[in-house]
Amino acid sequence: MTRDQRNPEADVETLPRQPFAHLSAPNAPMYRDVLMTFARARDRFIVHMRPEDVIADLGRPGETDEVVAALDKLVEWGNLRADPDTSRVTSVEDFHRARYLYQLTGAGQAAEQAIAVYEEAIGRRGSLQSVALADIAAQLRALAEMAGDPDPAKVHLLLLGLAERFAGLADNAQAFMASLRRVIDFADGDVDAFVAYKQRLIDYINRFIADLANRGAEIATVLVRIESAGVERLLLVAARREAADAVPDLPTGQEEAADAYEEAVAGSLNDWRNRWRGLRDWFVSADSRHPSQARLLRGAAVTAITQLIDTVAAFNERRSGRSDRSADFRTLALWFAEAPDDAAAHALWRAAFGLTPARHLTVTPDTIAEWDQERPSPNTPWREAPPVRISPQLRKTGSYERRGRPNRVADRAGQRQLLAAQAAREAAETGAARERLRTGGPVLLSALGTLDTRAFRLFLGLLGDALSARSPGDTEVRTTTGDGTMEIRLSLVPDGGTVVIPTEEGELRGPQHLVEIVDLTAARSRAGAA
Repeated sequence: MTRDQRNPEADVETLPRQPFAHLSAPNAPMYRDVLMTFARARDRFIVHMRPEDVIADLGRPGETDEVVAALDKLVEWGNLRADPDTSRVTSVEDFHRARYLYQLTGAGQAAEQAIAVYEEAIGRRGSLQSVALADIAAQLRALAEMAGDPDPAKVHLLLLGLAERFAGLADNAQAFMASLRRVIDFADGDVDAFVAYKQRLIDYINRFIADLANRGAEIATVLVRIESAGVERLLLVAARREAADAVPDLPTGQEEAADAYEEAVAGSLNDWRNRWRGLRDWFVSADSRHPSQARLLRGAAVTAITQLIDTVAAFNERRSGRSDRSADFRTLALWFAEAPDDAAAHALWRAAFGLTPARHLTVTPDTIAEWDQERPSPNTPWREAPPVRISPQLRKTGSYERRGRPNRVADRAGQRQLLAAQAAREAAETGAARERLRTGGPVLLSALGTLDTRAFRLFLGLLGDALSARSPGDTEVRTTTGDGTMEIRLSLVPDGGTVVIPTEEGELRGPQHLVEIVDLTAARSRAGAA
């Protein structure tokens, strides 16, 4: 057998595989294009490819040598495997000529999958999936109905769907908050587009916050109900069904087979326990020091809205002419980069940072004439240089009085009145919302009536704080808002069904509760008056 007939992969079998080495190679774009060709072929269920197939897919008919060299290098790194191609041999010369069929190796395919996952994670924007919350709630309700008499197939499918939907919700929420942080950090690119985008983004986040407060409370309630009915049995059913599909080991005795099955069940059960714990911690708070992930996400979303508003305010201040130090320094850096020579850069430095002679020293004409006459060199020691003669008044008083009329003080009374009126209006609206929500005693949620926009948002915040502070298994909770202005007491009504609270922005649905809302500011005002 000649050298050309040997598999080039056989020469590198003893070398360690380096499937990621092509990423840092000088010709990395060519290697990536070749490997993407094999990835696309795999999607078309094509296993082997000849060099001419790769060239045709790449659309590079005149680069045969370059493509073949790239294929051989990828074989050397372990991304591809080369097998002799004898299917088209028609003569002795063809037999002795090197012809190979190439395919992805296991290491090469794993590397492609890893790179695809990395690129997807880096470029992922994420989203706040309100629909996922509804799906999770529906799947949990169906799972709760099976707690008494579980069907193994249905329980397993429900848990698989629940785990997949929840993982998507958590991953997308994390990616969205990260991408939102990048949007805020790099908002300087197109200010007008960002300002227009801001309101749609805030409405989107507000809608998710409302859905999270509504659906999150329902999900937490169903989770506690399933745990009370016995979640361990449901998880064990799914674990046993998964263990039944496990690949058996080498032939052993019945005892070893039974032990292997029980070990597989235990491993799968631990995995399901961990997933259930993650789902529970996402929606149910352990205590006030360990809030649920849903509550933390809601807080992060509210913080993001505040940051968006602050960013837009900074843009508006910049447009109105107010000083922005970061923007000034960026402009100055651009001027330094565009300076034609060092002398211009030095002049810009002196002008920007005030590296000029002391302004309080006035040089007299006699001093200037003396300097012109002597013209000391830059190397002259300061003791030997001509003196600077200053005014006797400066020496006596230490300052000059600027002559002329002083600058007029700007009258800001109008702006102060505008801000005071706006603050008073917002305080009055908030006070009216607190007065609207104050119950005067325990009432049913269904008796709250129609809520306007401000009262509804205040109520959502109260309801979210109460549900987050409620420990698992509790039916009553009492908590106070972070600013100490309101207190809410919430008690679950057994078999109360689902209630609907109409609002100007839609309907709020949830389990029936007894609620008592106290306006602490009004109570303190009455106590002070007494």
